[in-house]
Amino acid sequence: MEDSGVEIAVQYNDTYVETVKPFANNVLTPDGGTHIIGFRSALTRVINDYARKSSLLKEKEDNLTGDDIREGLTAIILVKLPDPQFEGQTKNKLGNPEVRRYVEQVMNEYFAYYLDENPNVAKKIVGKALLAARARKAARAARDNVIRKGALDGLSLPGKLADCSSKNPADSEIYIVEGDSAGGSAKSGRDSKTQAILPLRGKVLNVERARLDRMLNNNEIVSLIKALGVGIGDQFDVAGLRYHRIIIMTDADVDGSHISTLLLTFLFRYMREVIDGGHVYLAKPPLFLLKAAGNKRWYAYSDEERDEIINQLIEDRKARGTAVDSNDSFNKQAGLSDIQRYKGLGEMDADQLWETTMNPDNRVLIQVKVDDAEKADAIFTKLMGDEVQLRKSFIQSRARTANIEELDI
Repeated sequence: MEDSGVEIAVQYNDTYVETVKPFANNVLTPDGGTHIIGFRSALTRVINDYARKSSLLKEKEDNLTGDDIREGLTAIILVKLPDPQFEGQTKNKLGNPEVRRYVEQVMNEYFAYYLDENPNVAKKIVGKALLAARARKAARAARDNVIRKGALDGLSLPGKLADCSSKNPADSEIYIVEGDSAGGSAKSGRDSKTQAILPLRGKVLNVERARLDRMLNNNEIVSLIKALGVGIGDQFDVAGLRYHRIIIMTDADVDGSHISTLLLTFLFRYMREVIDGGHVYLAKPPLFLLKAAGNKRWYAYSDEERDEIINQLIEDRKARGTAVDSNDSFNKQAGLSDIQRYKGLGEMDADQLWETTMNPDNRVLIQVKVDDAEKADAIFTKLMGDEVQLRKSFIQSRARTANIEELDI
């Protein structure tokens, strides 16, 4: 391998996510290539060989899969070569066939040597992969029971789903609603032709800290999987999506934001293509209802918007020659009879919920996009993972300016 070189850094952590960054001549190749293929192949082979010869893997047990072994893996692969061959105009994938062999040789020799010289670390790596294998088998059994069995036996949609009458996914949307009270108002106020309602009870499972087998024992997660129709895991198929707009509608408070984040974590980790396809939205319900004589009313979606409405009403009254006493409260100066702050969606009746949050002519929807997948992955790990100090530091550094709608991912 004259004029060429291979450098590899490997680290394991307690998460379930694989993060591997491949480089060719210091250029990131995000779509991988022959160096990634060689690395993964050798990693799987070396760890299985070590597990066998160390009797960590029993004779009757199947080999660990690549997915088992790469769970919680972080790695950087750098290859240097005089004539790199990239596939496509963007040069995102390395194509040199000889590089696979070079990387495999390095991993087979040096990583195997490292495991032999560091048996305590090696046992931890194999032990983590064995746990992943057992979880994979448990998840497969749970998935077979919950999903595959249902597909064969005509498993019905969740009983609490109020489906829409349209069978055209492009015309259909589903509101994932926090709580039975808001769910009842949404069902009464919706357009039943195109809008489906799925109320969720309480906070859904934090999937950042749970494996697939545990997820499939959670009623709210299973209801969501069934309703969306795309399956999960190796059965996931975005073509089965039953609604082209998935709208998360929660209270405009801290608990509502937490529920939204839990749902987004699930979609990001297990249904990423649904987000990438532009199908996921956050509904933005109003915070205030401003009332005046003559059944006049205005909705405000923030403190600033409320103040703008009040100031405009005061100016309008002054322009009409109405006397305005500056000693009065802003309510009276603006001619308002009441300002109601909504504590939750359940405080709205069906007509109000339709008018403000569900009517396509009036509602405010925020489309969920992932501009930087690596950054989004890191944020979900920090905010939803097991490392309390990471989450604490993140929150403390952003507490004064935090805004879920402006979170830059």
